[in-house]
Amino acid sequence: MSRAAIHEQFGGPEVLEIRQVADPHAGKGQVRVRVTAAGLNPVDWKIAAAPDLAEMFGVSLPSGFGNDFAGVVDEVGEGVSEFTVGDRVYGGARGRAVADYVVIDPESETLLRTPEGVDDATASTLVIAGRTADAAISTTAVGSGDTVLVGGAAGGVGIFAGQLARHAGARVLGTGSASTAGFLSGLGVEPVTYGEGLVERVRDLAPDGVTAAVDLHGSDTASAAVSLGVPVERIVTIASQNPPAGVRAVGGGHATPGALERITDLIAAGELRVPIAATFPLERIHEAMELLREGHVHGKIVITLAE
Repeated sequence: MSRAAIHEQFGGPEVLEIRQVADPHAGKGQVRVRVTAAGLNPVDWKIAAAPDLAEMFGVSLPSGFGNDFAGVVDEVGEGVSEFTVGDRVYGGARGRAVADYVVIDPESETLLRTPEGVDDATASTLVIAGRTADAAISTTAVGSGDTVLVGGAAGGVGIFAGQLARHAGARVLGTGSASTAGFLSGLGVEPVTYGEGLVERVRDLAPDGVTAAVDLHGSDTASAAVSLGVPVERIVTIASQNPPAGVRAVGGGHATPGALERITDLIAAGELRVPIAATFPLERIHEAMELLREGHVHGKIVITLAE
């Protein structure tokens, strides 16, 4: 028997239970991963709370919880040649990542080797946030000479987007609360307080103008970018239901090929940081989910399962 986070109804943290479940095993074409860490994303609690969203992502009750994980391959099914027992790996398992074991089909799901220089907690944060950030930066064609406005720069996707833009050679302005200023500066992002007066504050910081914008929280930053004269084809959002006219919404599915490999290379080389805001053992998942729902976390939240 092993442990897994399970919910049989939709709702808040209270619906999650840590249960003893039968150990899953790798079938033909599958591998089993002993999970050591599971990184959380805002979409995880939203799926657990909203039946319509869960259906959109193919999640039905009863369900596990989470998507991103890292660990070690401990079973390999017939026909699998690209992974062996003992490989350190990270990947995505929609609706079942927060568990002692996950069974993955490498042909249809994301599973990658974790390179030396990247620890499991860090690797467990990469799949959703890393791909989404890559999609946002690549879709807006950020490069050298750009000045980019990143809305929600201290959040789980923002920490990647700001640094990827910087790595591409851009100057990055990142919105956040006043309390995030030091945190953002530490990532090479110039902080600007969100809220009323954002357009004027950005103009003061960048009198020569902003050339691209990425809105990672609602549509306020996208609207500000339009007011600042940024071409709509160089503005994207990830979370808005009603972006300004002409502004595209992107997600991890728009990431460029090899995005995660490039991100792990940058991490291993010390050129990209992944701040872990908090770690919780599996038994404290309710606290982790509540913190995630509050939406004011600077960095990523990780559930730890085994060493």
